Amino acid sequence: QVQFVESGGGLVQPGGSLRVSCAVPESFLRTYGMAWHRQAPGKQREMVASITGGGRTKYADSVQGRFTISRDYAKATVYLQMSSLKPEDTAVYYCNRMPPEASWGQGTQVTVSS
Repeated sequence: QVQFVESGGGLVQPGGSLRVSCAVPESFLRTYGMAWHRQAPGKQREMVASITGGGRTKYADSVQGRFTISRDYAKATVYLQMSSLKPEDTAVYYCNRMPPEASWGQGTQVTVSS
């Protein structure tokens, strides 16, 4: 069973920044594109950022220009750098490959509040 281990979430004020990380199997980084998803209370999970094997990135309209996805092969880690955070960014953030595995990690909670 594939394990994705997300970390780095926390409480941040509106306008602040935060970087979340996801440890993934190294083989996945070299084989698949990766994506970050989030799920807010009472809402469906949505993809917010993705990066293809060739390095092409794509973002949801709601985070375009504020979030940046990246990966570090040496550390087998995918990152999501978030800036200019808004209360509506509050959610549990998950990573997965593309297309997604059936199993998901526990996610990391990001709360944007004053």
